[in-house]
Order: sequence, then C-alpha cells, then structure tokens
Amino acid sequence: MKNIVIMLFAALLAAGCSVNPFETAKNNVENSKKLRIGMTKAEVLAVMGEPVKNEAFHRPDIWFYYFNMNWGDGFITEDECFPLVFENGKLAGWGNMYYTRTRLENKNRVPNIEFPDKKQNKEGKQK
Repeated sequence: MKNIVIMLFAALLAAGCSVNPFETAKNNVENSKKLRIGMTKAEVLAVMGEPVKNEAFHRPDIWFYYFNMNWGDGFITEDECFPLVFENGKLAGWGNMYYTRTRLENKNRVPNIEFPDKKQNKEGKQK
C-alpha cells in the first residue's frame, strides 16, 4: 500500500511539472513585446528562450515560437507559432506577414552554384 501511495504521489508531482501550453503561449506573447529589430540571436534567446525545435521548424535563420493552440492533438504546428526571421545573425522582423513576405521575396533567389563548362564522363574526365 505504501508503494502505491508513493507512486501515486510521484505521478501527480510529474503531472504538475508538465508544460502548460497556455502558459507557454502567454509567456511568448509577453516576451515578444521586448523584441527589437537588430537584436542578435543571443539577445533574442535571452528574451524569448529556446524556440520550437524539431525537423519541421528548425531552420538556421527562422525561429518559431508557440503562441496559440489551434488543435488539441498535442502536436505543435506552424499555424500555432509565430516566426522570427534573422538576416546576418540579426533579427530582421517577426510575425507571419513578415515571414511570408520574406519567403516570397527570396523564392526566386538562385543559390551561387558553379557549373562546369564542359560535360564530364563517369571518371570525371572532360569529354
């Protein structure tokens, strides 16, 4: 019986320590009021804390922060986050409108790739 009580207490304690999505969203919205254009990534981390981290959201110059629960499925989706956009290591802007405008402006930007002038065969020798 004593073991059951201890396990029940530990389970309740663990449940109380879980992250409350509403509190996280509220904190992120409040902290976003302190953001300023030109802040470094370190300064943003000090204000906002860690961004959402997973394959879909982890991009080097775009950080996502949770702000609104649209779905009760336990997953964080892009429409539940607001993006922060960095250029050259400095905060350039944030919010979905800024992010969308940046993506549209950069969609036609071609990366600087050098192509060989002459075709090469399988051994790497020029034809």
